[in-house]
This record gives sequence, structure tokens and C-alpha cells, in this order.
Amino acid sequence: MNEAERHGEALLALTLSRPADALARAGQLLAEAADALTESFAHQARAIVLRDSGRVDEAVVELRAALRAAGRSGSAERLVDVRATLGVTLGFAGRTSQGLTMLDTAVAGCAGGVLAGRVLMRRASILRLVGRYDDALTDLRRAIELLRRGGDPIWEARSRTHRFLVYAALGQAARADRDLVIAERLFAAQGQELESAIAVHNRADVALQGGDVPRALGFLDEADDRYSALGAVRPNLALDRCAVLLAAGLAVEAVMVADDAVRRIGPGWASKVAELTLAGARAALAAGRFADASTRAAAARDLFRRQGRRWWHARAEFVVTQSRYAAGEHGVRLLRRAVELAHRLDALRAEEAPAAHLLAGRLAAGLGRADDAERHLAGAARFRHRGPTFGHAAGWLAQALRAQSRGDTAAVLVACRRGLVAAGEHQRTLGAPELRAHAAAYGTELVAIALRHAVKRGDGRMLLRWTERWRASALAVPPALPPDDPELVAELGALRAVVRRLESARAEGSATARLDHERGLLEASIRARTRRAAGDPAGGGFAGADVAAILDGLGGHPLAELTAVDGVLYATTVVGRRVRMHAVGPVAEAEREVELARFMLRRLAHGRAPRGALDRLDRAGAALQRALLGPAAGDLAGDGPVVVVPPAQLHAVPWALLPALRGTPVAVAPSAVTWLRAGAVPGPRRHRVALVGGPGLDASAVELKQLAALYPDAVMLSEGAATAAATLAALDGAWTAHVAAHGTFHSENPLFSALSLDDGPLMVHDLGRLRRAPLRLVLSSCESGVAGTVTAGNVAAPSSGVPVVDELLGMVTALVPLGTASILASVVPVHDGATAPLMVAFHERLRAGASFAEALLAVRASGGDDPVATATALSFLALGR
Repeated sequence: MNEAERHGEALLALTLSRPADALARAGQLLAEAADALTESFAHQARAIVLRDSGRVDEAVVELRAALRAAGRSGSAERLVDVRATLGVTLGFAGRTSQGLTMLDTAVAGCAGGVLAGRVLMRRASILRLVGRYDDALTDLRRAIELLRRGGDPIWEARSRTHRFLVYAALGQAARADRDLVIAERLFAAQGQELESAIAVHNRADVALQGGDVPRALGFLDEADDRYSALGAVRPNLALDRCAVLLAAGLAVEAVMVADDAVRRIGPGWASKVAELTLAGARAALAAGRFADASTRAAAARDLFRRQGRRWWHARAEFVVTQSRYAAGEHGVRLLRRAVELAHRLDALRAEEAPAAHLLAGRLAAGLGRADDAERHLAGAARFRHRGPTFGHAAGWLAQALRAQSRGDTAAVLVACRRGLVAAGEHQRTLGAPELRAHAAAYGTELVAIALRHAVKRGDGRMLLRWTERWRASALAVPPALPPDDPELVAELGALRAVVRRLESARAEGSATARLDHERGLLEASIRARTRRAAGDPAGGGFAGADVAAILDGLGGHPLAELTAVDGVLYATTVVGRRVRMHAVGPVAEAEREVELARFMLRRLAHGRAPRGALDRLDRAGAALQRALLGPAAGDLAGDGPVVVVPPAQLHAVPWALLPALRGTPVAVAPSAVTWLRAGAVPGPRRHRVALVGGPGLDASAVELKQLAALYPDAVMLSEGAATAAATLAALDGAWTAHVAAHGTFHSENPLFSALSLDDGPLMVHDLGRLRRAPLRLVLSSCESGVAGTVTAGNVAAPSSGVPVVDELLGMVTALVPLGTASILASVVPVHDGATAPLMVAFHERLRAGASFAEALLAVRASGGDDPVATATALSFLALGR
């Protein structure tokens, strides 16, 4: 190799280390009227940088110029190398047939050695792109051997990176990881900055294959930072982020990521535009947007067909088929399509093959074709023991459906139970509460199958057991956020400051667009940081529900546990050791009655009581009881404390409004097992009390002074001292805490719901940083008991009408896993003036030894005939013990 060739090779290496420097150096060489050989290197270097930034058409123009210069140089090797780069570029532009033809010509022009290895690697990259994995592996094995023997560590690392991608696509994680480790080491040794960033990016795929979503998110964020520093555009980053978000159940966010990436990269990346369109289709399907998903998938399918990418074409066609099924099409025609696709995807070794068999099995079972159903469901069930952990539950779902088609109830329930274990194991690897709640979607269908069997059999114990199995696990794992993460603390503080400035700007009528944008950026950064927190896969174990243990633990407390099954509400009551199941009525009717009752309470919170307000509340309570309890209300007669466990979409119910519960202490819990756990929470050694008063509540100053007289040794924060940092310190490990502050519920991002303090909002994200939440907590604030319900791919307000997973995100649900046993919280905005005396009376009862439910009953009874005071007392719930 002469000096000009050495300089040229160094320039090409620079394109994948520091692309901006390579572009500048290539321009300088061309301006100096270099010889033909140097000119070919310069045009080729410019083309690589342009191609990798999405400017593919310009890259092709540069490569045509490089080809002409290579021809003039008389170097056959130069000509072969430029042809290979042009072939890859055409393939990335979606012109895969032309690209492979060019690469075949380049391979044929090689005599062997290092150049042959480099060309084979580039042909393999396009073979991988079109789904010809076996051919790609053949080329890569030859390339790696030639490059290793020829002493070319950079190209060997690149070849191993491509082979990693092939192995990863085929699910061969161990082989993929081995190649990636070697590639990382080689890139680092050669100072290849961009390709080192790509190696970090590829680590995300390895983490995802292993089911480690937080780690995958961390690698993607690190790779994004490195790419940004180098000015590199990598569409695969958005593709992989979509895949990770879907694995976490964050489908709506995945749609936005895909759409944003398509807008940013432009049409030059034709192959990546098609892949991102398909990623958006998958995410839309997971979000329940079936027509949108079908349209997107059909567009991606057409792009893949024009690009000659059979493997991708089949995958896009499968999403079209899934969307049609989800939209309600279940006929023979769709079955034939699903069966044909399952076989095609099997032959192509596509990752969707198990899902295709599952879909074909469902369709066949629905049409009464038992043999076909068994064959396809068995194919999907193979994956209950293999592949990433987040896919094991789907394999168990197929196994449950197989047993169901045979009428084998025992086997159905075994598969459901083991599938829930698999789903729970995946949940526990996720540290962020948001990820854990969304990941719960994987277990919902398994639970639904078991619940249907319980309803069909009229078996109250079975209905209770399966309802508890999933609910109890939801709050079993505390958040894994590092309490002393300085960057998280700084971002939360910055968000508080922005919110405070926003409120001032709105009050003054000033423009808020810039502050809204800044708030959005900070919230996105906080979400990304908390999602990277890893859970404890071994922590907590599977929260199985032993009905006998529940009956023993209730200790005579009557229990009413509500369960929604296929749109119908059922109430399971436990009185003594008697368990009964009652069909109540449509869930939609219950939701309407809850909203009507909450509307009436909100209206009275403004202090305007129309004539006959108490009578109207009584009538609303009777209607609410019929919709929520129906015949089960008769089981709860008496004056003993009652434990109520509602489903997620009915969590914000003013239960004391119901006639059967008006004169009895009522404790509300997210699950019976959680209520039992709360009773076993050890109290802190010191009976420290914290009293916190936020700004803007005229009555809170009087309220806190009266409470301070009850608790003379309390830590008191008010009149400017109630900052977020001081409040967190006071709450951490307290025996009893009382917070009198306005509360806001953030329906789009419930983890940003907040209590207003002197330096801005104290958010749910802040509470996740507590080492030990207060044992007993009183929240005399607006809607502090409201939480967001989680859908299969979204967070929705309770009245959205979207199918809901039995999971919650909000102020209360952040505290229960951290050790809070008792909470007083409101389900609607409350009247400040009426709240203050109620709170003082409530604490007086607590000091006399009453439980939260008993104290709340006592203050309700003392409300007299004042409609506003009565409505205020009815708006609070005693949660937990």
C-alpha cells in the first residue's frame, strides 16, 4: 500500500469515527485538485458521511464521481471498493435489487484477502436488510476469517457487528453477545468513536433480548448522547427505542417516537422510513388504534414490496392481519391469511412467528376448527420457556387457550397461573412505577381467562383468588429510584421552578409557550431517567393469593371485592368465612353513577348548596349502591368495619355515600392482600409527626395551628418553609404526617400529579425517592386520592372509556409500596373552609386510638345538616388500615 492509499484508508476510517472531520478533510482534498486516486477516496468519504446522515441521493452522486475517479486511477481494487460502497448505499435507499447486483459485481472482482472480506461484509449487510439471514451469515463467516488473517481489526469489528445483528434477529442471544463483546474491544482499541457508540447502541438490543427493559433504555440514552456529540443520525436508534417502549407497554409514546423519526430523517433513508412506518403500525395496534395500525402497516408493506424485502413484507402483512382481527374480523378468510402468514414467518424465522401461530390458533378455535387450533397454539406455546422474559407470558397464554379448547379447566388454570408468574417476573425487573404498571398488560388476558371460568362456575372463592393474584402483585415491589441521585434531584427542582413560573405567567396573562416547552422537556428527561432504574427480579416473589390466609387475616372484617369481567361488574363478599359471588351489572353504568356522584360533590365543594342538596345526595348514594354492589349490599349490613377493594376504573368512589356503608367504618384498598400487608407494617421507633401547609389555602394556617396544639412536638412547615426538600425530609420515616396543600392530578402523566408547596409542586416522582414513607398520612388536598388507570398501551383518565388494565398510577399508589399503611385522601376537590375543622376532629379521634376508617366515620356523623360539611366529609376515603 503506497502513501496515497494509506492516507485514503485513514480518511475512510475517519468517516465512522469523527464524520464531521472526515467531511471537512475530504472537501479540502477535492479543493486541492488531488490526483485521481485521492479524488476517489475523497468522494467516497463524502458519500459515506452523507449517506449516514440520510442524504442518500447526494451520496449516490458522490459515489458515481468516486467510480469515475477510481477508473481513471487504474486501480482495480479502488474500483471494487467504491462499487461495494455504492451497492450498500443503493440498498439503504430501498433499491435493494440494484444494490445487490452492484455488490455481486464487486465480489466477483475480488481476488481475495482483506478487500474480499470488506466487500463480503457489505453484501451481507444488504442480505440482512432483505431478510436473507443464512446467506448473510455465510458471507460474514468468510469475511471475518479473511479480515482476521489479513490483520484488519476495524473491518473485522464491523463484520462482527453485522453478524451480531443477524444472530440477534434469529434469537441466538449468546452468539450475538459474543460477537458484540469482541467488536466493542476492537473498536475501542482503534479509537473508532462512532462505531463505539454503535456498539453501545447494540447493547440495548442484547438487554432487550434478555428482557431487561431499564438497561436497554439506559444503553439507548447513552448511545443517543454519543451520536449527538458526533453529529451522527442513526434511524435505528428510533427503531430500537420503539421496540423497548413496546416491551414496556408504552405504545402511544412508541407511535410518537416513530412518527418523529420519519419526519426527521426524510425520504433519503427509504429503507428506514419503511421500517419506522411498520414500527409505528405495531405501536398503534398496541395502543388500540386498529384502523390507524392497519393503514400504517399497509403503507409499510407496499414500501417493502417495492424495495424487494420479502422478510419485512411478510412482517408488515402480519400487522395488517392483526389489526383486522383486533377490529372484529374473525372469519374464514382472515384465518386463511393468518395460517399462510404463520407458515411464511416460520420459514423466514421471523420473530413474529409465535404471535402469528397464536392468532391463527385463536381464529381456528373461534371457528370450531379444533385440529387447526391445536396445531397453531402448540407452535406458539413453545415460547413459554424460550426467548425474552417479556414474551413468556404470551407462550403461557397459548398454552391456556390449548387447554381451554380441550375443555381441560385444570390445565387452563395451571397455564394462567404460570403465565402470571412469568408476567410478574418481568414486572419486577422494571424499577420505574410507570413501566411496571404498563407491563401489567401482559397478564391481563391470562387473568381474564381464569376470571371467566370462575364466573361460569359461580365460584366466589375462585373469583376472589384470581382477582387478588394480579392486584396484589401490583403494589408488592417498591420503586427502585435512587433517593440520592443528584441529577434526578436537580431535574425535579428545575421542573418545580418552571411550574412556578408558568403559574405566575398564566396569572399575569403572559405568553407561556416557551415555559410549556421547557416543562415538557424536563418531564421527558425525568421519565427517561426513572425508567432506567432497574427493579429487583428476586424481590417480593410472586404475590400469590391464598384465600384461606385472606379469610384469616380479615379477622371478622367484612370484605367487598369488585371485579370487572367482560364489561360486567361482580362483587365477591366475605363475611366470617362465607364467600359469595354476586352479579351486579354493567361496568359502564357503574362508571356513570360514580361520575354523577362526584359531580354533585364537586358542586357542593364550591360552597353553593341548592335546596334539597342532602336529599339529592341520598338518592345519588342509593343509585350508586345499586350500580356498585347490587344484591351484595345485603351481605354488608351491620356496624362492623368493612374493607372495600374496587377495580382500577372505580377507585375514585365516595363509598360512604352508599346507604349500606353510610353508618360503618369503610377502609378502601387496592387489594385484600395489600390491606393485610398494611396491617403488618412495623411502625417507626419514634412517633415523629410532620405538619405541612402549602400556599394559597387561607384555612390551612388555622388548621395547622390547631393540629400543632394536638401535636406539640411536631415538625411544622408552613408560611414559606414548606419546600419540597424540607417536606420530603419531614415525611421520610414519620409516624404521622399531615399535608394541607392544593393537589393537582395530571391525567396524561399521573406520576407528575403533585401537591403545591412553597417552592413549587411536590410530585409523585419525588415521593418515589423516600427511603421510608410515613406510616400514616393525611392529605387534605384536592383530588389527592385520584390516580390514572392504565390501558394496554396508554394512561387514561378514569372516564375515558378505554379498556383498562387493573393498575393505577398516582399519589396514593406511590406511597403504599414504600410502607405507608393508612392514608386519608379525597376523590374530588374539597371546600377549604369545611375541610379544616374536619381535619382537626379527625386527628382528635386518631389520638384517642381510632383507626382511619373509624375516625372518618366519627367526623362524618358530626357534620349535622350542613350540605357543604356533609359533602366534604363524604369526599374523603380512608385507604389502607
